[in-house]
Amino acid sequence: MQAKIAKLVNSKAFEYFIIATILISAVLIGIETMSGLTAQQITLINMANNAILGIFVVEAALKIYAVAPKFQRYFTDGWNLFDFSIVVFSLIPFTGQYAMIGRLLRLLRVARLLSALPELRLIVSTLLKTIPSMFHVVILMMVLFYIYGVAGYNFFHETNPEYWGSLGTSLLTLFRVVTLEGWTEVMYLDLANHQWAWLYYVSFIVVGTFIIVNLFIAIVINNLDKIKEQTKAIEQTQRTEEDILHHIVVIRQKLQELEKDLHSKQ
Repeated sequence: MQAKIAKLVNSKAFEYFIIATILISAVLIGIETMSGLTAQQITLINMANNAILGIFVVEAALKIYAVAPKFQRYFTDGWNLFDFSIVVFSLIPFTGQYAMIGRLLRLLRVARLLSALPELRLIVSTLLKTIPSMFHVVILMMVLFYIYGVAGYNFFHETNPEYWGSLGTSLLTLFRVVTLEGWTEVMYLDLANHQWAWLYYVSFIVVGTFIIVNLFIAIVINNLDKIKEQTKAIEQTQRTEEDILHHIVVIRQKLQELEKDLHSKQ
């Protein structure tokens, strides 16, 4: 029985069913924001939400049962913990003035798409693995911002105090420039008083936007390749374990058949 449950929860059909349930939950959350809903419609939506919650509870129970008695296989998986915590929070009754919290917690069900889709799990895992690798790039960017911020203050604070009046304002201006959002407007204000101001802006954009952003992209791609290789290795290991277990089951069955034949001949 347990082997059948394990096969069910790991099947593609079960995965697609859970994804469809999450999408239906997302649609219901959107419908709840519509004005003019009747009491009957609200009741139907609440019944559907309760049914979806029931499906998630059954899903968690089946996955836990599938690994019993080695429950650590379920609870040591970060994605399983993520799904389980959403179910637990959804079971907490929020009524009265706390009803709004309950409705907001339903949004976490939509976030379950991150764990339901393998491709999204891969992307999120990559981003999490990339955070430590980005530490030195972030330091480099902070140094770059500080140097250009102090330089910009000294160059332009007298003629353009709105954008360069203090170090904090200068750093905010540089953040606007590095996002390439309306930076030309700021540059033209400084060009009116300093003909060489374009050198300052162009050099910062080249270094801050093109080089730094490309470093971030390179780190993400590098970690993505590493995680893909690790995922393939884990999948191969799991397949090998499943093959071994399958062979063990087959051998046991054959041994039992041989024992029966021996007993029948005696």
